Amino acid sequence: MAKRPSTPAAEPQPVRTTRELPLVALRETVIFPEMIVPLQVGREKSVNALNAAVAEGGPIALVTQRQAEQEDITDPSELYGVGTLAKIAQVVQLQDGTVRAIVQGQARLRLHGFTQASPFLRASIEELTDESPSGVEVQALMRTVQAQIEQYVANGAPVPPETALAARNISEPGLLADMVAYSPDMTTEQRQELLETIDVVERLKLVSNFLARQVEILELKGRIQSEVKSEMDKTQREYFLREQLKAIQRELGEDDPQQAEINELRDKVEQAGMPDEVRTRAIKEIDRMSRIPSASPEVGVIRTYVDWLVGLPWNLATDDQLDIREAARILDEDHYGLEKVKERILEYLAVRSLADTIRSPILALVGPPGVGKTSLGKSVARAMGRKFVRMSLGGIHDEAEIRGHRRTYIGALPGRIIQNLKTAGTNNPVFMLDEVDKIGMDFRGDPSSALLEVLDPEQNNTFQDNYLEVPFDLSKVLFIATGNLIDPIPAPLRDRMEVIQLPGYTQQEKIEIGKRFLIPKQMENHGLREKHVRITDEAMTELVQAYTKEAGVRNLERELANIMRKVARTVAEGRKRKTVVDHKKLVELLGPPRWEYGELEAEDQTGAATGLVVTEVGGDVVAVEVTMMEGKEDFILTGQLGDVMKESARAALSWIRANAAILGIPREKFERNTLHIHVPAGAIPKDGPSAGVTMATAMVSALTGIAVRKDVAMTGEITLRGRVLPIGGLKSKILAAHLSGAGVVILPRKNEKDLRDVPEEIRKQIKLILAESMEQVLSAALRRKPKPLAVEPPTVVDRDRPLDPEPEGESRVRRSTFPTTEQPPVIVGGNVGPMALRLLASRVGSSASETSAEWLAGASARPSASE
Repeated sequence: MAKRPSTPAAEPQPVRTTRELPLVALRETVIFPEMIVPLQVGREKSVNALNAAVAEGGPIALVTQRQAEQEDITDPSELYGVGTLAKIAQVVQLQDGTVRAIVQGQARLRLHGFTQASPFLRASIEELTDESPSGVEVQALMRTVQAQIEQYVANGAPVPPETALAARNISEPGLLADMVAYSPDMTTEQRQELLETIDVVERLKLVSNFLARQVEILELKGRIQSEVKSEMDKTQREYFLREQLKAIQRELGEDDPQQAEINELRDKVEQAGMPDEVRTRAIKEIDRMSRIPSASPEVGVIRTYVDWLVGLPWNLATDDQLDIREAARILDEDHYGLEKVKERILEYLAVRSLADTIRSPILALVGPPGVGKTSLGKSVARAMGRKFVRMSLGGIHDEAEIRGHRRTYIGALPGRIIQNLKTAGTNNPVFMLDEVDKIGMDFRGDPSSALLEVLDPEQNNTFQDNYLEVPFDLSKVLFIATGNLIDPIPAPLRDRMEVIQLPGYTQQEKIEIGKRFLIPKQMENHGLREKHVRITDEAMTELVQAYTKEAGVRNLERELANIMRKVARTVAEGRKRKTVVDHKKLVELLGPPRWEYGELEAEDQTGAATGLVVTEVGGDVVAVEVTMMEGKEDFILTGQLGDVMKESARAALSWIRANAAILGIPREKFERNTLHIHVPAGAIPKDGPSAGVTMATAMVSALTGIAVRKDVAMTGEITLRGRVLPIGGLKSKILAAHLSGAGVVILPRKNEKDLRDVPEEIRKQIKLILAESMEQVLSAALRRKPKPLAVEPPTVVDRDRPLDPEPEGESRVRRSTFPTTEQPPVIVGGNVGPMALRLLASRVGSSASETSAEWLAGASARPSASE
């Protein structure tokens, strides 16, 4: 019989012994074994528990509560799970009802639960005993902790100095670890964690980490205190030395350097010619500076502020050159054309010579790039004998760029208005605000609003910079603003300026500018002389027409520089003969022509008309193309047209449909066909009402099949009644028409007053037709007049004659073929007067004194020409 395998005996488990003891809940206090601690007990349950323990003559359980602010403990979970078994050494009853007791910890305990909750807490606890491990690891940990305690005490820990000696005499590892809990740097949570760590080795590691951290903190604290003390000692030493130096200088009769600096500033303030208000402010700042130690940073701030006040030209001004003829000579010498600007400057000088108190004008020169707006400011300053400063406003977003920062900011400075005036050294320079139409605006402020005070003659005599905080008079400054477009300039700012439009140069003006200014300038820049190169008049004209397309002369100067570089190379290579740049040489140097200015149609076209527009670079011509195709839409618009231009096309089509019979267009064409209107250069956005007559002419041409004259360009806004309204940018448009080779330009009659701005030589070369209605535009633009449709005469009804009965099935309403939406007049009565017949004939367009073709012009005046 097989033997049953023997079962190993179970390892005996330690017997857990529990006991019931009175319990006191502690607030933010953790008691360890062998620790003697005084307790102040005030809660009723805690006092009753102490009295019960004293009466029983036994120990008491002390356990820390988790929430110190909790008043009544009713559940064991509200206490930590590990506490201390303590012996009560003494109990003293105080007069206020509280009890003061001295207890001594004996052992750790584990809380199992409450057996009684009233009138005091009685708990079931289990006593925990420390094992006394031995070995090399324990000895090493003990020595480490003892050394750390000594270092902790040596670095100024808030513990008694004899703590390190006491730690050296402890041989029990658990007691050594618990001793660290006496440190005030340990929190309640850290002490409770230490109390709950039963394993002695882990407890030693825990206190070792704590001590290492505290030693590191104390060393860093000591280093910081040492550096601060060293800096304080240095400052005090410097202070004492400076005081001794002052005493020595007083004995020798010498001035203190700071006092000498203050005296120097006072002298500068007296000599600066400041207004009384500003002078008082400067003296006040200097007095404050004298009371501040020289090592203080505030001294530098005050010194910089006073230096700015002293450096400004409060009463320094240049004398204006009031010789009108000399000023005109200088302006003409520097710039060709620009008559309006020159005239305005000469007018100001003329008034200035008669009245000393006149305020400086605030001019705004608006025009395309390259027309000389910025350089004109320098020329104005030279003609007037004033200093010139320039400030570019392009891309500025911060209002502080104009008004400056307040002195509370580190590194604060005045705004660029004050900075430029200090640079100029006078209070009446010519101040150019360049690119005023490109000011930005974001969360940092709106610079254009800050300019309102600068450019307002009623306010700028007391302009106040944020940094200076004192008024400065800008009324003597001649401000000249420049920009490419007038629309981006905010309306309040635009209202403060006198706007002078610079539409661009004519072809002849560009040629003259090239001869007088650009060619000599580029020859000098490239080291050439007249013996090296000559550009013929023919080549100069072709250079302007075929190689540049701009309102100004920047590209012209660039092309001239290109020619000079190539000529300079031939000279450097040893060429002795003069280079004559004619048509053939121009193509050789610059390549084939790049532009066909305007690109007018080569022959008369049906459904195509030439319009005139204004762009940022000046005027230009644009073709409007219309084609008719089968479809039921009114029209299709392409070419990136804006809303205003679309509405103009709609108005033009409405006028054509309302006058279709007069224009010889059958109604069926509108019902069965769609018009496609296209403006070439589709990548460029286009807008504005001035293309209304051009689109109307192209649509009439496409619907009637009558060609538009190739040499005619036109501009004008159209209304539903066919009236032609005035437009803007007339000079630029006529210049563009002239450069494109147009022989006839149709304009609104109301723009006749603007023709005085067009150069006389241009007016002589182009036939200008002033039109008031679309009938006049079509008469001048189309190769022939449209033939009206035949219209049946109206029925004459006799009142005494009964009406014939309508045949059954026929409509009671007769369709009218009149050119307008009005019904034909019905004349009632037996006799028809001559006046009614004439009225009828004029409406019908047949068998009257006027022919149908003559009626097209109607009672309107014939187109007038200005040659």
